[in-house]
Amino acid sequence: MTRQDYVHGYSVRENERLLDQANTLAELLHHDTLYPKGALVLEAGCGVGAQTVILAQNNPKTQFISVDISPASVEAAQAAVAQQGISNVSFRTDDILNLSFEASYFDHIFVCFVLEHLQQPLAALQQLKRVLKPGGTLTVIEGDHASAYFYPDSEYAQQAIACLIELQARMGGNSLIGRQLYPLLKQAGFQNIRVTPRQVYVDSSRPEWVEGFTKNTFTAMVAGAKEQALQQKLIDLKTWEQGITDLYATAEENGTFNYTFFKAIAVK
Repeated sequence: MTRQDYVHGYSVRENERLLDQANTLAELLHHDTLYPKGALVLEAGCGVGAQTVILAQNNPKTQFISVDISPASVEAAQAAVAQQGISNVSFRTDDILNLSFEASYFDHIFVCFVLEHLQQPLAALQQLKRVLKPGGTLTVIEGDHASAYFYPDSEYAQQAIACLIELQARMGGNSLIGRQLYPLLKQAGFQNIRVTPRQVYVDSSRPEWVEGFTKNTFTAMVAGAKEQALQQKLIDLKTWEQGITDLYATAEENGTFNYTFFKAIAVK
């Protein structure tokens, strides 16, 4: 994955969105992401450290090496970890498709919201398998944008979401990859593969989820694709603006929002 391949971009606002997403979803996605004392864990594709902070805090006796292909993201991740006073993480710039570590180096590996952006997710999984010790686990978490449904329903909102899905596909990624984790891991040669859906359901009785997920995670993510969608003539401005307005309407008092993430754990 190169910097140009990341459909969401590297803006300050995108960094804020990633942090909002990680904090809101921490319990749902990571309550069972626990590693043994003294284990060495690779976090592949750490980005700005949004997941890194949660992982390290939940596993204070575990050592993490977090890597990303973007030097700017690694620098941001280092700052995020330092701000929290975390001392069990080290960082380096590295490419998930050509990792610099020797074979069977890590006890466990963690990958979150990375495969969806790669042109070669299977090759990435095979490379991760190479640096994982026999018997070690690989944890992968991905979303699936087509799993989004909501009330009030809106064809305009669905068209806006479809733009993001298409843009990511045109860049070689796959925002629907959550549903594909089991066959990908099986093809990569992993064993004992277990995939569990992690559903987000939001209504106005859960105001922290309305802000943290419906508004600041999902709708903000879709809204961030505006310029690319219009430039590539995937949608007209009026339809786009109505779609985003309708997505925000799902965060109102009588609105609801649903989305499914998929978490896979497999063994080498």
